[in-house]
Amino acid sequence: MYEYIKGIITHIYPSYLVIETNGIGYHVLMANPFRYTDYHNQEVQLYLYQNVSQDDINLFGFKTHEEKGLFLKLINVSGIGPKSALAILANENHRGLIQAIEQEDVKFLQKFPGVGKKTASQIVLDLKGKLSELSIDQFTGQLSEELSFEEDNGNLSLQEATEALIALGYSKRDVVRVKKSLEAMGQTTTDAYIREGLKLLMK
Repeated sequence: MYEYIKGIITHIYPSYLVIETNGIGYHVLMANPFRYTDYHNQEVQLYLYQNVSQDDINLFGFKTHEEKGLFLKLINVSGIGPKSALAILANENHRGLIQAIEQEDVKFLQKFPGVGKKTASQIVLDLKGKLSELSIDQFTGQLSEELSFEEDNGNLSLQEATEALIALGYSKRDVVRVKKSLEAMGQTTTDAYIREGLKLLMK
């Protein structure tokens, strides 16, 4: 089992990054690889989790030990696999996630991709009161930074597109950053918003 890796980030992709150490490039799945855009070609340290399944072996990377700890808690919940847990962590408001669990806010948890009412309830049942050892202060994001999808002036296509971008693994903070540019396009299709949003997020 790997604890962490220290190396140079050589490539950044929508769902993973490549970190090179001792001449070997490791494919590391990340909740939001674009957090490391400013560290391209620089040395970083990532905490790792290795998942071995019948068909595949994957490495999952985390910025902090606390983030990895929250991931390990999530994958112990029935119905939450490693990739689903990573999608949940793509929202950098981990403080809000923990508070939602403690407050039994099932509706908040259902906003995450692939999390229905049953799974959200299971998260609360399995994790409420069991996250105290995680240092909430180490998590990025504040409740006030939550992205509001209810204020899109009736633009359902834009609302659907922003939700889709987050479901792909982009952080709410990054989506907020490109949202004004998408609004400037005027009324268009959900597909057009998503395509343009992806272009903006890749810059």
